[in-house]
Amino acid sequence: MGFFSWLGFGKPRDAPTGEKTERTGLPEITDNVRDSGQTFFFGTASSGERVDEKSAMQISTVYACVRLLAETVAGLPLHLYRYTGNGDAKEKALDHPLYKILYRKPNPEMTSFTFRETMMTHLLLWGNAYAQIIRDGKNTVLGLYPLLPENVEVDRDEAGNLYYIYHAYTDEVPGESGQDIYFRSDEIFHIPGLGFNGLVGFSPIAMMKNSLGTTLAVEKYGASFFKNGAQPSGVLEHPGVLKDPGKIRENWSAVYGGANNAHKVAVLEEGMTYKPISLPPEDSQFLSTRQFGVEEICRIFRVPPHMVQDLQHATYSNIEHQSIDFVVHTLTPWLVRFEQAVSKDLLLEEEQDEYFTKFNVDGLLRGDYQSRMNGYATGISNGFLSPNDIHRLENMDLIPAEEGGDDYYLNGGYVKLKDAGKFADAGQAGTAQGTPAGEPVEEEEPADPEGPQEGQTDSENRQSESMPKKKEGRTIR
Repeated sequence: MGFFSWLGFGKPRDAPTGEKTERTGLPEITDNVRDSGQTFFFGTASSGERVDEKSAMQISTVYACVRLLAETVAGLPLHLYRYTGNGDAKEKALDHPLYKILYRKPNPEMTSFTFRETMMTHLLLWGNAYAQIIRDGKNTVLGLYPLLPENVEVDRDEAGNLYYIYHAYTDEVPGESGQDIYFRSDEIFHIPGLGFNGLVGFSPIAMMKNSLGTTLAVEKYGASFFKNGAQPSGVLEHPGVLKDPGKIRENWSAVYGGANNAHKVAVLEEGMTYKPISLPPEDSQFLSTRQFGVEEICRIFRVPPHMVQDLQHATYSNIEHQSIDFVVHTLTPWLVRFEQAVSKDLLLEEEQDEYFTKFNVDGLLRGDYQSRMNGYATGISNGFLSPNDIHRLENMDLIPAEEGGDDYYLNGGYVKLKDAGKFADAGQAGTAQGTPAGEPVEEEEPADPEGPQEGQTDSENRQSESMPKKKEGRTIR
């Protein structure tokens, strides 16, 4: 069955095509690569609660952390660049086929935002993100389709080459029950998370199942407590012998059980008394345990608590620094994983020295308005920012080049950087003649070639020389 014929069925994103083989009679799959943590560690936690990626997402803090990281990465601009000149400069590779796939639409069903959001969600929950690569005969990437990690296994063949196995199920493609789809390593875009062998990541949810199981147990306890009318459970004591205790229990639960029946007046007959036997929430530190669960989950995902609306320890002064720390220490490792996986799996070997991908995080590092303006003023006065550089950062219309939009200025009267040398040369020339730079140079009066006139005394001649004379319309003093 061809690839595009799969698109008309149930879950085309999760049902790739490849070399299909019945599961019966296959060589035994080894565990030397594919043991990513999820197959071994998922299961019942010490608290008695079963923990997997779906039950974990029912915890509000897990949902908030996963959503925050997935949506933040998905919302960042991702561009494919080409090195130019001597390799220090770069430009967007708009003419490369991969640019549109990464920046705009990886497949006909998804936007770039949806694709990256899905891949990040898989990474955070399963520790791996997989996508099938669709190529043409020239090995050009035509599309990327995410694969559900829980259906993917990774192994090596006898020659040591990696290959991927996708297990198709009946709810995905009708008529393909029990099919295994095999892929070569160059047919899969794989982003591994933290792992033991460097090839496959392990699931953070599976590794932290006991912490998450405790949180699930606390949530379950709270729900059960309020279901019981916000009252601790207890026993009814009867001074005699009861003939039908089950009926009394059912009648008591029907009349006084549940949140809707809370605070009803209980009527005890035949000398019965009620004694609570479970701890109330304040004695079991219910609220503090819930708060600790929030901090524990934020620690797992390395998310500042204030970003999941826990403002208990947040102040106005430290939130900005925590937000910068979130970009540097939380987001950056995920972004680097994504960028390097693109270079490894989606670029040809001969293209990897010329092209690269880069997320733009400038928008996340923007300070408040006053801080940005002060920074821009510093850039203008020191000659490393032009007016149009600032307009691009602020998403403003550009100033025409003939009006100085692309010019760089140097502090000291805000002269153009290219003209700064002219003023320096002029100042050096004035200093060499003994005149301060910028001062007019006095012109000397030429000597009278005729000498003293007849009939004039020396004193008259000296007086005549001291009086102003007009020459060529100017008065020389």
